[in-house]
Amino acid sequence: MAEEEMKLAIIGGGQMAEAVIAGLCKSGQVSPRDIYVSDHKEERIDELKKRYGIQGSVGAEGFLPRADTVLFAVKPAAMQLAMQETRAHIAQDACIISIAAGVSIRSIKEVYPSNPTARVMPNTPLIVGEGMTVFAVSKEETPADTERLRANVERIFSSAGRLQELTEPLIDVATGLSGSGPAYAFLIIEALADGATALGLKKQDALRMAAQTLLGASKLVLETGTHPAVLKDSVTSPAGTTAAGLAVLEEGALRAALQKAVKAAAARAAEIGK
Repeated sequence: MAEEEMKLAIIGGGQMAEAVIAGLCKSGQVSPRDIYVSDHKEERIDELKKRYGIQGSVGAEGFLPRADTVLFAVKPAAMQLAMQETRAHIAQDACIISIAAGVSIRSIKEVYPSNPTARVMPNTPLIVGEGMTVFAVSKEETPADTERLRANVERIFSSAGRLQELTEPLIDVATGLSGSGPAYAFLIIEALADGATALGLKKQDALRMAAQTLLGASKLVLETGTHPAVLKDSVTSPAGTTAAGLAVLEEGALRAALQKAVKAAAARAAEIGK
């Protein structure tokens, strides 16, 4: 049986919004004619319309009443204003999906009490189809609305990476891990490349090698299901080159620093939501 058409309104036209649009247009999950984006910059709207064949305008009032799903892709600081500006125009049974970091389901339900609501945290690799998206659904929904929300979140985000449902208290933890995690990975890639450049490799060659190494290592973990500690040991020969490098990383407390980074980012996400 064919899926029902989704009419999707996206509030905000930034990088993450474009990643969602690109994924949907590429997968065919939602027709471009049924995607409407609103942003305060008219030139950005024109750019997205030209690139993807979607609809859009600075104001969303004309499309919002017809949308069955509304995705808020705005910065956390702009979320309250965006909700207040749209509340009179959104259909009462439309699904509300927010990717604003730290903004709780409770605060969204205060504005849209009758709308099924989900909180979603994707990450920037969504842009290249390798995103890690986590989501939580409001506990106040009926079983039918809960299933509708899950189906809509999956339809929007699963075509551009992996998807994981969590309870809402763990969304902040996921924000510290997968939401902020690409930045940690970029720092590691940059540092590895800098180390090799200092020893004579060309910068672009070193960056490509470092990035591909992390990509390959990640795929090994995901596709084999083997614990990374086991994979690490399989690369490490006694008194070999890898053992020498790992000893330096442990001495520099890389493991502890990454753990602290996740905790600090998760704490900040929780703080934003207060």
